Amino acid sequence: MIESLTSTQADWVVGIARIVLGIIFFGHGAQKMLRWYGGSGLTMSMRMFTEHLHLPSTLAFLVIAGELFSGIGLIVGLFSRIAALVIVLTMIGAIVTVHFRFGLFLNWFGTQEGHGIEYHLLAIALALVVAVEGAGAFSLDRLVHEHVSGLEQSVVDKKTMTIVSQ
Repeated sequence: MIESLTSTQADWVVGIARIVLGIIFFGHGAQKMLRWYGGSGLTMSMRMFTEHLHLPSTLAFLVIAGELFSGIGLIVGLFSRIAALVIVLTMIGAIVTVHFRFGLFLNWFGTQEGHGIEYHLLAIALALVVAVEGAGAFSLDRLVHEHVSGLEQSVVDKKTMTIVSQ
């Protein structure tokens, strides 16, 4: 199981895409949870999610924590497939609950009530690349996979030697 979660090639393009996506979501999560980067912090974010979007408080907290911790996971490349799927679910939720009604484009000129879904679609596309391809280069997933594969190979070698020597 852990092997399929962490398997990846040393693809630097996927690695860069993963890191950039992670930085963006870490930033958004840190705004919502830690009040960093001019964010509102956990209390105000929870209030916005529960009172304005009518999400249950548990789901609201999971969304906020998901952005922060998935961002960290993507930056370092640890369990990147899971982190990427959390991002996909978060972005689908954002589209469905808020942004779909505003169309495709972001509100660059302040001429509409809210932002459309173009950012969310890009985030989903990048996250799906990571979910399918794995973490790529510069990732802890790659190191974990090599370690686990090495351990399994040594167990197979020991079993093979035992069978051969009998």
